[in-house]
Amino acid sequence: MNNNLRYALAAARLTTTDVAAALAVDPKTVSRWLNGRIPYPRHRYAVADLLGTDEADLWPEITPRHRALTDGIQAIYPHRWAVPQTTWRNLFNGARREIGILAYSALFLAEDSATLRILTQRATAGVQVRILLGDPEGPEVAARGTDEGIGAEVMAARVKNALALYRALLDVQGVEIRLHHTVLYNSIYRADDQILVNSHAYGTPAANAPVMHLTHTDDQGPASTYVASFTRIWTTARPHSM
Repeated sequence: MNNNLRYALAAARLTTTDVAAALAVDPKTVSRWLNGRIPYPRHRYAVADLLGTDEADLWPEITPRHRALTDGIQAIYPHRWAVPQTTWRNLFNGARREIGILAYSALFLAEDSATLRILTQRATAGVQVRILLGDPEGPEVAARGTDEGIGAEVMAARVKNALALYRALLDVQGVEIRLHHTVLYNSIYRADDQILVNSHAYGTPAANAPVMHLTHTDDQGPASTYVASFTRIWTTARPHSM
């Protein structure tokens, strides 16, 4: 028996027939909800909107499950190019402990003078800045270029261009660049507990692939997987110096 829903309907002076008509469902379905059956999410949202309340007030038992599914997920962007430039800059500018960049080239960041200035300022303020790029001479970079359809030479050139643009950072204490030989399934951009994860899809440039904005809340949250991945790749990569 769902007394919360029953009381809310009574307070709104609505009957099962009223709710059924508003949601285009059978009145028997609404009766099942009153008897304790939990509706599909779309119906929970619709009933909550109809009653002017929150679904957690009507079905408190689903709250832990809902939080477990969404905990740590702040936003999902359909493409990397859809992430506002200010989001990238604010991400790094908000770091107080560490900044981590893991990609093949991350050229779009290296080409942004404002981002380079922020990385310099954060490192000068004591923030650890770690940048992991693909080894331009490695087979992984070549394979990624082929997969994206731009060619191995072009992909290697992108990494070399990024390294040239990041060169000035090597003179800043607290900044370290390493080259990795890893097949990346995601590019990872971290500032303390805030993480942007750019997924990689075969045949699709990273700029056209989705990006998740995650918050590292605990060792069980979704962000912990990417934090561990970054750490593992960092420990196996070789230091880069100009």
